[in-house]
Amino acid sequence: MATLYSEVTMSDLPAEVDRLADRVRAFVVRDCIPEEAAWRASGDAVGEELRHELMDRARAAGVYGLHLPADFGGAGLDHRGKAKVLEAAGYSMLGPLALHCAAPDEGNQHLLHVVAEGAQREEYLRPLCEGARSCFLMTEPGGAGADPAGMKTLAVRDGDDYVISGRKWFITGALGAQFAIIMARDASAGGAPSMFLAPMTTPGINVVRPMEVMAHDSSGGHCIVDLDAVRLPASAVLGEPGQGFRYAQVRLAPARLTHCMRWLGAAQRSHDVARSHAAHRHLFGDLLGHHQGVSFQLADNEMDLYAARAVTAQACAVLDAGAHGRHESSMAKVFVSEATSRVVDRSVQILGGLGVTGMTPVEHIYRSIRAFRIYDGPSEAHRMAIGRRALPKVDDLLPDLTAF
Repeated sequence: MATLYSEVTMSDLPAEVDRLADRVRAFVVRDCIPEEAAWRASGDAVGEELRHELMDRARAAGVYGLHLPADFGGAGLDHRGKAKVLEAAGYSMLGPLALHCAAPDEGNQHLLHVVAEGAQREEYLRPLCEGARSCFLMTEPGGAGADPAGMKTLAVRDGDDYVISGRKWFITGALGAQFAIIMARDASAGGAPSMFLAPMTTPGINVVRPMEVMAHDSSGGHCIVDLDAVRLPASAVLGEPGQGFRYAQVRLAPARLTHCMRWLGAAQRSHDVARSHAAHRHLFGDLLGHHQGVSFQLADNEMDLYAARAVTAQACAVLDAGAHGRHESSMAKVFVSEATSRVVDRSVQILGGLGVTGMTPVEHIYRSIRAFRIYDGPSEAHRMAIGRRALPKVDDLLPDLTAF
């Protein structure tokens, strides 16, 4: 594979980070890629048996959970360090599952490590770090999605308990999840949202069905979940009541970047398959890659990957400096989702007929990566927010440019 990050953007990272990324890359090539063909041919989501087998192999190789905090068995990496490790994991669609750094669990691990306290850390965070699955219940039909202010699910205080009712959908990993983080409007907090922790076996939590989607990558599918008068004790509140939007930002800004990291790995894989094909396929008297139409596409892939890594690294540096990074993570999410999609699309084109078959991983990546421009906020919603935040900066920093 090509060099993953420039020495300029990552020059001050410890050498150990590169060694960890190299170990992850070797593990993915040795243990994950050979399992892909049978999984893709099945047309199913990754089953629990394969997921646990891959996690066991990752533990044996010393690469499981490297993204986790040191006090929960990880390497204690900052965001820039995670960028190298998670991209290496993403080189196979099975890699993030093996290292247990796939969505939504990776984002939930981060949220709980920052916000959960006391018994919640042992009851929910520790099992999650050890391999349990979870889900995050926010998105709703006709309600919260790109605009979480439209949330309709309601939590009503009843004595020492909360009673929660509503419907959620596109809930990744709901089937087989051990617990859920539920976001609901809290009537006792003036309608501001609160977050709640609940075992999936709690009465009233019903996984209605998985939704049919373009690609089956996630363990537990993407599901409709009904909350039918779910009764939870006050101790189930994550953090402080009424702070759901604030905690969502704790989760979402880093999660946008870890999506970027993983999909950069998949896009690099697609590019590597395409450039290998271009270096071996003869057409019209020359190597395919020597024809300008193909060489320009390879060049565009290289530039998109390079720029996407730079944007990701810069946004990671902002978070590592202690800032919220809402603006930077939005820009990274839009740019990287679109750049990696272009890379995969060009790779399909370079492969020609092979690109639309299951004979390479590129066709599967092509279907899977399309959703990256939608989840965690569609590009249009992020562009709207980025543009609005840009407006006052013009007034603050520039003279009146309307006067000539």
